[in-house]
Amino acid sequence: MADTCKQGLLSVILPSYNEEGSVPRAAQTITRLLTQAAIPHELIFVDDGSRDGTWAAVQAQSRLYPCVRGVRFSRNFGKEAAIFAGLAQAAGACAAVMDCDLQHPPEKVVDMYRLWQQGYQVVEGIKANRGKESPLHTLAAKGFYSLISRATGIDMSRASDFKLLDRRAVDTLLAMREKNAFFRALSSWIGFSTTQVEFEVQPRLEGESKWSLRSLVRYALTNLASFSTAPLHLITLLGIVVFICSVVMGMWSLWQKFTGQALEGFTTVILLQLLIGSVLMICLGIIGYYIAKIYEEVKDRPRYIISQHCEASDHDGQAEKDI
Repeated sequence: MADTCKQGLLSVILPSYNEEGSVPRAAQTITRLLTQAAIPHELIFVDDGSRDGTWAAVQAQSRLYPCVRGVRFSRNFGKEAAIFAGLAQAAGACAAVMDCDLQHPPEKVVDMYRLWQQGYQVVEGIKANRGKESPLHTLAAKGFYSLISRATGIDMSRASDFKLLDRRAVDTLLAMREKNAFFRALSSWIGFSTTQVEFEVQPRLEGESKWSLRSLVRYALTNLASFSTAPLHLITLLGIVVFICSVVMGMWSLWQKFTGQALEGFTTVILLQLLIGSVLMICLGIIGYYIAKIYEEVKDRPRYIISQHCEASDHDGQAEKDI
């Protein structure tokens, strides 16, 4: 590892889920660009339990390019797990994380590497725009990153997973044992000497986005809970609001009684019960969600399980290795 780091090897990590069509293009494009720039490199494709021919495509590319390696999960564990699996496999002095569909422009990796050579330990890719997406998606993303930015004290309004990390930063991230790790936030939270590279989100050349509205909401909730206690503080805020409403309603009811304007019936009581009951159920739901996350952490199950890996040496008269 030490000798490899001295040579300035760049590990490029490409999480892949149902990206059969994108893998060959990514391997060819990135290899060509880094070879032309005279940057020693390796490409690590992490197959996140794909249901198409992604793994076969990775194996094929490892036969064509000696720099290509691949690992395959036993099932789908999610993009965050794929990123951390790639970081764990990386042998380079620095590691870049980018999307397999090339929406992160590969030429920017060269710029990031040059900045790393200048001494920066974290080079963040920030979005000049969000590309083509629905207004609802854009609004939801802005709201989510606004909350995360307040929780971390770091502006994440244009943050992305497109980053280059020095070996020391990689080792620091891998030393964190939390299961629901949010790479985009943690890579900024760890600090180190940081700079930024702006990029334009590119259109997908192969396939369609694997992110549905449901998966995006689940992703946002998981990462918000793993990196922020803001929802728990919201419970206190809701309690204060309900208390103020109760005081106002109580004073109004007493004024009506003393002035003889009190009306018969239980409308006010029922409304108050519904309001308080709803707030209590919301609060219990938030607390329950955090307890569920604590339960997942306490079980201490691995973030991912690797079933296979492949590299150029495996094809020299050998079959791909099963783990």
